[in-house]
Amino acid sequence: MNEGALRVVRAAAVAVVAAAAALVAALVLGGAVTEQVIPGIGDAGAATRWGLPVSRTAMDLLSALTVGALLAGAALLPVEGARETPKLSRDSVGYLHAASWLAAGWAAAAAATLVFTVADVLGQPVTEVIGGNELSSYVGSLEQGTALMIVVLLAVVVALLARTTTTPAAAFGLLAMAGIALLPPPLTGHSASAANHEVAVTGVALHVAAIAPWVGGLAVVGAHALLGRDKLPIMAERFSRMALWCYVTVGASGMVNVISRLPSPSELVTTDYGRLALGKIIAFAALGWFGWWHRERTIPALHDRKPRAFARLAAVEAAVMAATMGLAVALARTAPPPETGTESAIKTQLGFDMPPHINLERLATLWHFDLFFGVLVVVLGGLYLAGVLRLRRRGDSWPAGRTASWFFGLLTIVIVTQTGVARYAPILFSVHMAQHMVLNMLTPIFLVVGAPTTLALRALKPARVRGDRGPREWLTAMLHSRFVRFVAHPAFATILFMGSTFALYFTPLFEDLMRDHLGHIAMMVHFLASGCLFFWVLLGVDPAPRRLPHPMRLLLLFVTMPFHAFFGIALMSLNQALATGWYNAVNPPWGTTILHDQHTAGSIAWAFGEVPTFVVLLVMAFQWYADDQRQARRMDRKADRAAERTARGETGAEEDELAAYNARLAKLAERDRLASEPGSKTARQPES
Repeated sequence: MNEGALRVVRAAAVAVVAAAAALVAALVLGGAVTEQVIPGIGDAGAATRWGLPVSRTAMDLLSALTVGALLAGAALLPVEGARETPKLSRDSVGYLHAASWLAAGWAAAAAATLVFTVADVLGQPVTEVIGGNELSSYVGSLEQGTALMIVVLLAVVVALLARTTTTPAAAFGLLAMAGIALLPPPLTGHSASAANHEVAVTGVALHVAAIAPWVGGLAVVGAHALLGRDKLPIMAERFSRMALWCYVTVGASGMVNVISRLPSPSELVTTDYGRLALGKIIAFAALGWFGWWHRERTIPALHDRKPRAFARLAAVEAAVMAATMGLAVALARTAPPPETGTESAIKTQLGFDMPPHINLERLATLWHFDLFFGVLVVVLGGLYLAGVLRLRRRGDSWPAGRTASWFFGLLTIVIVTQTGVARYAPILFSVHMAQHMVLNMLTPIFLVVGAPTTLALRALKPARVRGDRGPREWLTAMLHSRFVRFVAHPAFATILFMGSTFALYFTPLFEDLMRDHLGHIAMMVHFLASGCLFFWVLLGVDPAPRRLPHPMRLLLLFVTMPFHAFFGIALMSLNQALATGWYNAVNPPWGTTILHDQHTAGSIAWAFGEVPTFVVLLVMAFQWYADDQRQARRMDRKADRAAERTARGETGAEEDELAAYNARLAKLAERDRLASEPGSKTARQPES
């Protein structure tokens, strides 16, 4: 083992010791391993009390390292080869092979966590759980068990595929799969049972999705420095830019999670959960200082060929991160303080109390903060505005109408997800249908007309390293990928736009999604995404694999829009209510019958289709007129150039080709005429 490998092993050992020390101290101080055993209640034993947090810490660390290794192979290191056929460098392939071993360890740690979790829930020693039938029978019935099984399966797939991956696109696919595998366990913990579980669930998802690439990326960059590999300055700069956004996301989502569980600031020092959260906040502030020092001191030192300072600081920072993750696991094992007072059944299901009788004023003023769509609107608006400002600073123009259309589309998202509409949508099917129609049929029109892809292609800078892939190159590659060509086919986009509505509401899937906050978010995201895909194909503002002619667009519009009217008529004709289990559980005392509200929803779906149809017709008419004007101007310019050449006695290339062609035809005709005359020389050919 060479000197660089020894330094990596020593740094890893320091990080493991720091994580273990922080975990043990937090478990003892938080009381998670010193609980009194009550006679008559099953006890899982000391092995489970210690084994569960240890295996969970190992799972979190290995998952972060897996993501970091995949991130290094897919994005942090430059790719090689031609732009049409890029391939991963030797170091990138090496990191993917390391990710394979790390993912295998991640799967093993998740399996151990699954066994300890079942033992903890059943209150039985882990030996009895393994020897009996409890493990197989409880895995499917426990949310945490199902979540951990998903992690095991996805981690095993990553471990197997990472051994044979050699292209950047496949590496990004594995990175996306690993990112999905991060989410199930934290989403089934305290966040799902918090008072405001809508905010808590979204906050913990953002927290985990940001902290894994931050921790894992730092560990891999530090190992790269300790091993003395090439491309370290490029790798460190790319990681530093990503780490800044991860730091902001982790801080904001962590603050949201603390507020959702500790409504009173005094509980930060008066409760065990609060004191552990306060320790995590202090560690987070220390990590911010490390990041600032990297950007100001150690990254410039890399360009001066002084990697040791970066490697030493990165090793210390990785140890602090590992200790913070151990503290986070102990925090997850510590119960938050119980809420004061009694909680209604409605608040348990919705996350908020039953709103008063519905009217227009309350729909507009009874605001309800949805963290997911709030963050989505802020991110989309900020990125779009940053692109416009970059073009303006460069001296390029961008149509104000497109900017206005984009932000009006974002405003419609705010209206249906943050106002009283979002508060009444879970309990009234009619309000939910209005929310669906706006997100699926109105918002996408304005977002598509805003041309975000065109703006991104113009605003993003090409990669600094020739042949490498930056954001602009990845966007271009995605637009030309087979996947986008398939989903952007007019037939697929149309079937998804029309058929998914019937498949959702006339199957039990609708009620299942309404009962889970993540399912509800997924449903609304699908409405928005399928609408954007369809109107992207229909309006064709941004570059697309296929561009329909204007008559075909008009035909497609008149073919698809009546289907929503048919859907509305089908709802109004039903004599049986949909999702009766859910709507009976949240039925407001001031509301009408569930079936009558469903008929109202059908009338909304039937009537709403006129609005987007009118808007799309206006956009298509303007596009058609503008296209005709461009064609006319092009023909006028061509005619003007031909007239100028004629006035100067010149001929263009096209005219020269036509004259030569006519001369050749005339020559052939004259030859045929002479050959047909009696006594001509061409008629008397000598015999061979």
